[in-house]
Parts: sequence; C-alpha cells; structure tokens
Amino acid sequence: MLPSRPARAPVVALLAALLTAATALVPAAHAADGPGPSGTREVSGGRLDWGIKSSFQSYVTGPIAQGGWELRGGAATVGGGRFRFHSAKGSYTPASGAFEAAFSGGVHFTGHRKPDGSHELDLTLTRPTVRIAGGTGTLHADMTSKAKGTGEVTTAAQVPLAALDVSGVDLRGGGTRVGLADVPATLTAQGAKAFAGYYTEGTALDPVTLSADILAASAQASPSASPATPPEEKRAPRGEFTEAVVDWGVRRTFREYVTGSIAQGSWRLADGAQDGGALFRFPHGKGTYDAGSLDAAFAGTLRFTGKHLDLALGGVRVAVKEGRGTLSADVTGDGRTTTKGVPLLTFDATGIEEKDGLAAVTEAPAKLTAEGAKAFGGMYQEGTDMDPVSLAVPLDAKAALPPLPDLGSAPSGSSSPSPSSPEPRTKSAASSSSDSASFPAVPVAVAAAVVVAAAVATFRVTRRRRVATETPAPSTSSVD
Repeated sequence: MLPSRPARAPVVALLAALLTAATALVPAAHAADGPGPSGTREVSGGRLDWGIKSSFQSYVTGPIAQGGWELRGGAATVGGGRFRFHSAKGSYTPASGAFEAAFSGGVHFTGHRKPDGSHELDLTLTRPTVRIAGGTGTLHADMTSKAKGTGEVTTAAQVPLAALDVSGVDLRGGGTRVGLADVPATLTAQGAKAFAGYYTEGTALDPVTLSADILAASAQASPSASPATPPEEKRAPRGEFTEAVVDWGVRRTFREYVTGSIAQGSWRLADGAQDGGALFRFPHGKGTYDAGSLDAAFAGTLRFTGKHLDLALGGVRVAVKEGRGTLSADVTGDGRTTTKGVPLLTFDATGIEEKDGLAAVTEAPAKLTAEGAKAFGGMYQEGTDMDPVSLAVPLDAKAALPPLPDLGSAPSGSSSPSPSSPEPRTKSAASSSSDSASFPAVPVAVAAAVVVAAAVATFRVTRRRRVATETPAPSTSSVD
C-alpha cells in the first residue's frame, strides 16, 4: 500500500524550508554592498589616460598650426602621447555594473596664432566623466572652444563628447577597483560641435583607459553619522611652523624623457616624498615664516634613473625673501657623489597669500639657475622654464593642506585590464576582492541549486524507503 498524500507533509515542509534558506542568501550578499540605493558604492581616487586624438595633437604642434598645449588642474602626461586626469569621484553599483566617475584636470590647445596674439584654434577640455550603464558608455567633458572659421566661442558643461564601445565588458560583481583598458571611442554629434568643427560625428578618437578605486562598504560614511569634532589645537607660534609642503614637478619634458624611448627609465620616491602624477610633494617642512619671508627644510628624496642617467634630489630647502623664492636640494649626480644645498631654481613668490590658516604660493613660475643647469648635466640652459612651484605653510595647527591629485591604486594584473598589460575587454572589468560586499551572486545561485538538489534527493530516498516498508513483500513460497 502506497503512503497517503498527507504522509509527505514533513518532506515538503523540509524542502520549503531549504528553499527559503537558500534564496535568503542572495539578498544577504547584495545587502553587504553598503549604503546607497541598490548597494551603490563610492568611487574615490583613480586615473583616466586618454590622448583625445593623437592626430589632433600632431596637427596642433605641427608646421601648419604651429601651436601647443598646456595642462591644467594637476593633469599630467604619460607614455604614448596620453594625458592623465586624476582624482576620480563618483559611484558604482556592483549588482548592475552601473559606473560613473568624474576626473580632475584639463588640457588647453592653441594654434594658428594671430597678429593680435590670440589664436584661431583655441580649445579647452576639462573634467572628463565616464558613465557606463546598460551596456552603453559615454565620455562627457566640460568644453570651451572657438569655432573654426567664425571664431565664435562656446562653453558647455559635461558635453557627451565620445561614445565608448563597452560591448563585452561586464562591470558587475563588486570589488575594490574598476579598470578598463583601451576602450574604443568615437566622436558624438554634440562632441563634433564642441570640437569646433575640426572633426565630424563618428570620427575615431583615441582609446580610453581608466582605473578607479571603490570604497569598501565599511569605509563609506553613514548618512546618520555626525561629523567628528576635531580636537582642540593651539595656533602654531608666530614665526615657527611644521608640516609644510612644497610641490614641484621638476619639468614635464624631463619626466617624459626619463620614461621615454631614449632613457627608458623611471623615478623612485623615498623618505616620505609623494607622487602626484604631474608633480612631486616634499612634506614635513619645518622652519620659520614672518611677513612673507620664509626659510624651510623638507623631507623626501626623488631619484631618476635610465640610460646614462642617475640623478637624485633630496634635502630640499626653500627660502623666500622680498618676493623671490629659491629652491635648493642635495644633488647626487652619479649615484655616489652628493653636492649639498645646490640652488636649483628661482621662482616668483610675490603672490604669497595668507588665507585659511595657510601661507601659500600657488603654481609660481620657476626658472633654472646656472647651478641647476650643471646639476642636470647640461641638458637645459640657465633660465630655462621649469615646472611651477607650489608651497603651503600652516600658520594654524588646524589648517588643511591642499590635497595631492589622487591617482588611486596602480593598475594590476588582476581581472581588471590595465594599460601596461591589456587583457581581452570581454573579461570582467570589476576586480575581485576579499571584501564580503563583493560576494558573487552566481556562486550563491549554485549553492541554492545544490541545496534544492539535496532536498529532492532526500525526498526521493524517503519515498523509496516508505514504499519498501509499507508495500507487502512478495511471497517467498513457490506455487507448483
């Protein structure tokens, strides 16, 4: 006799309980993504490398336009004629792969100089922003341009400049970094207009590479949390200070020479020096300041190496008097012999300003000294323009120092494609992490399937056992 239907109730109840437990795992995994709608997480720090259009660069600097370009807002250059934009800020949703990040910095192109000193070609691109959602990618930017022919100047915020081909790119899954390498880009209709008519819609632009850091859920600020009250601090004694910083990029073309095809070298930072992409920061400055006059010593060592090149700068000092600044350093020119206190450059310090508890000089023009020319092995002559100097001296212990450009984590050989070793773009571009917020949904579904399969197997075994015990066994006696 087969078991009646009510006898299956315990097994059905067990199956329902197991299914409930299995499906409960999925929302729990996504709930760990952190604050924000649908587990949205914060993008904080990163870089975007883009040459815009290499042939446009060549045209601007070539014999026809006879122009050039200048960097703005901490932008830098990297190998292959690319510009590097920094300090990514935005949002990322692991469940859907939606990504948005705005990067700081800009580039100003000029060419076709007129007799009055203006330029027929005058185009500025700043704050590039990448938005990816639903399989579509777009690069936006703030644009100011002078129309070709008419000279009409147009300024527009966040123009959808380039369409990005993100087919095959899957940003879902979470992690601590999102990276994309060599994503094809084409000019949009709005971008063609913002580009002053030099190119038409659909024109291929340089590919885009980016890397952005994603804050872990635990690192994101809770909306209900009240800001911490800073401890009471006393004003630094007038005339004395600590923790000042000086920022200097040495010279852009020198950095490009070091990492280029000739020197094939690099630079290394030590003793607390920091790399801001387009500049280097020498921190922990100590000294005295009074009414625009300053004398300070800073920490940090910067060493350039390459073919026939070994130059180290350390023991940086800055002196300012009567509006004239001098930056000196201990120079090691061959890896062995060090010359102390070499005055490398002078800079205009007339613009020193006391504001918000800081005495600051911002991007002061700088020129190489005769001693500096010698320190650089005669590569540059005395009076050569060097990268500008920025200086910040805290007159108040609570004063906030200006931030460095945030380049984020260096691209790695993980599942995120990187500029140095591009991987197929069809591979997931969201890097893995041990963070619980990135617990993948697919393994959860697999686990649920395993639980369901186990439940079904249990039900079948139980059924067979009941059939075996409740059905009368065949007679063992033979009937002749």
